[in-house]
Amino acid sequence: LLLVLMLGSAARAERLIVSVSNHRVTVTPNYSGEELVLFGSVERDATTPADRTAYDLVVTVMGPRADMVTRRKERKFGIWINTDSRQFLQVPTYLAIFSNRPIDAIASPEVQRRQQLGINNVVLTQRVGTDYADVVPNDPFRSAFVRLRAQHGLYRESSSAVTFLTPTLFRTGIPLPAEVPIGTYTVEIKLFADGQLVTRTDTAFEIVKVGFEQFVATTSRQNGFAYGLATVAMALMTGWMASIVFRKD
Repeated sequence: LLLVLMLGSAARAERLIVSVSNHRVTVTPNYSGEELVLFGSVERDATTPADRTAYDLVVTVMGPRADMVTRRKERKFGIWINTDSRQFLQVPTYLAIFSNRPIDAIASPEVQRRQQLGINNVVLTQRVGTDYADVVPNDPFRSAFVRLRAQHGLYRESSSAVTFLTPTLFRTGIPLPAEVPIGTYTVEIKLFADGQLVTRTDTAFEIVKVGFEQFVATTSRQNGFAYGLATVAMALMTGWMASIVFRKD
């Protein structure tokens, strides 16, 4: 088995060399978002087919995973109320898929599903009654979930975001909105040629809070009782001060 793996590695005709402009993004109270730059190159060797001159690239960025809920609202008796909901289990809080041209032009539908190319092919597991499964892309809860995340800039897809500066040198931007979740982000880069996956690689970056926000977040996790007491005390003090300011003599 080891020999087979070594031979398979040696037979690989291309490999990807990638990096991001910043591996650690700090979030401060005045953070308003930023954009990272992913850049890299395709390294060819003597086994690369001579007629292979054009490549396609798909970059998938995933943020930390979490359970989330999408609710359906209906107007009843003149007010809007929640009538149904669907829980999404351990799905990416941030998801961006970038390519140099449309996904349909890069690979067949079968390859798209197998490699999870495009948001419609990314597995978003839901709790449906007692079952756990992904559903068709046009499922109303799935569509609403993706739409709501996209409105906040947390889910996005672009077929022209990757630029080949030369036949083997590429770059793309990774926009991070102001409300970007904290945690580790994985970046998977897949190289295609003639509709088939040639090679892949991955990298990562981290988004962390610093300053007072980090202190509050750490305290709430590590000492929840003290954090709760401090929150109640602040609420009582705010109410007391408001009663003094606005009281009528």
